[in-house]
Order: sequence, then structure tokens, then C-alpha cells
Amino acid sequence: MKWWEIVLEIIKVTTPALIVFLTVYFLMKEYFKKEYNMRLMEQRKETNEAIIPIKLQAYERLTLLCERIRIENLLSRLASMSADPNLLKSSLIIAIQQEFEHNISQQVYVSQSLWKIIGLAKNQTINIITKTGDNLPENATAEDFRMILMHQLANIESPLDTALMAIKKEAGILLG
Repeated sequence: MKWWEIVLEIIKVTTPALIVFLTVYFLMKEYFKKEYNMRLMEQRKETNEAIIPIKLQAYERLTLLCERIRIENLLSRLASMSADPNLLKSSLIIAIQQEFEHNISQQVYVSQSLWKIIGLAKNQTINIITKTGDNLPENATAEDFRMILMHQLANIESPLDTALMAIKKEAGILLG
């Protein structure tokens, strides 16, 4: 037997084995790839099922925040605290800041744009209080301040209404 005959016999034996090996290798590779993707999808589904209630709770808390820092609601809680309008103005602003800081962790669960809208609504609410308080006559009482604030609020759209609409919209998208 000559050397090329030996090589030819080796090729005859190894070629089918190589073909079978490559076929099994690619089939197994595809199988494991599909299996990996299926498990990844299952894991994402489980994660979403766990996260959705937390996100909904965050939307609920942010809705409550918007309602609690609404000037009308703050005035009903704080109006009897003082006869001094400057003290009332400070109390309103401090209450808004405290409510916001109490809920600051909720930003983790909502979109960045929604959090910005809520922050802007808070700042605009503080600005309304500040501007109204700064423009009061010197002899104004806390009751005068309260009445002027309520009159102004009747003539403008509350920034908190915009924030509430954004919360509802984002929650609606989450619920699909």
C-alpha cells in the first residue's frame, strides 16, 4: 500500500466523522442559543412581573405628592398656623420641600422626563407662592395672602395638573 492510498483511506474514514461532528456541533450551538434566549425571555418576564407593581406604587406616591403639595390643600392644612403672611409663605414652601424630599426615591422607578416634569411643577408651585408673598402689601395678613393665592390659582392652570397628566400617561403606557 502506497502512502497516498493510506492518506485516502484516512480521508475516507475521517470525512464522514468530521461531517457528523460539524453537524452535531452546529445543531447543538443553535439549540443552546435558542435555550439561552428562552431563559433570558423568561427572566425578563419574571423581572417585569416584579417591577410593574413597584412602578405602579411609585406612580401612586407621585400622584399623592402632587395632591399634597397643591396650594389649596397646603392652605387647608397650614392656614391656621400663623397670622403672619411671611411665616405662612415659609411654611408652605417648607411643606412642599419636605413632601418632595420624602418622595425623592421614587425617581428610580419613573422615567427621567417624568421626574423632571414633577420637579418643574414643584418649583413652579413654589414660585407662585413666593411671587404672591413678595407682592403683598405691608399690612397684609395671612388671610389676605391666602385669599390672593386662591384668586391667582383660579386664573391659572396648576403646574401640578400637568404633572398629574404626565403621571397618568406614563402609567398608562406601562399598563399597555
